[in-house]
Amino acid sequence: MAAITSAAVAIPSSFTGLKAAASSSKVAVATRAVPKFTVKASLKDFGIAVAATAASVILASNALAVDVKLGSDDGSLLFLPGTFEVAPGEKITFINNAGFPHNVVFDEDAVPAGVDVSKISMAEEDLLNAKGETYSVSLTEKGTYSFYCSPHQGAGMVGKVTVK
Repeated sequence: MAAITSAAVAIPSSFTGLKAAASSSKVAVATRAVPKFTVKASLKDFGIAVAATAASVILASNALAVDVKLGSDDGSLLFLPGTFEVAPGEKITFINNAGFPHNVVFDEDAVPAGVDVSKISMAEEDLLNAKGETYSVSLTEKGTYSFYCSPHQGAGMVGKVTVK
């Protein structure tokens, strides 16, 4: 926050002083030219700080989502990334990319205790059949979750997410 000090206050040269009640003598006041940009520079710095904070908030809010490709750009049958971490409740979006059809099924033997995989998985018969189709899920229980693509699990299309 900008603070105004005596050095930052300029007294106009037209100011002739204070008149004493019983005297007509004038008191001389020394003036010193102070650049006007002193306060403006502080306000500019404040504006930059506000803009930087806003940008951080925007980036942080975008960081609360993870995109995972289903199939690599060269057609390999894998999840990209195959292993990653998220915060509880963070949105994970699986995006059909190449080598489809794909789906996302969480392994009931490899999720935290008490998690119902039917609530977080696609049905094994449901498939993403076109480029760009998506499936999203948010995991709230901390722990490690393994998932796979049922048509391509045998080809090694498996992944793992850790909720921290």
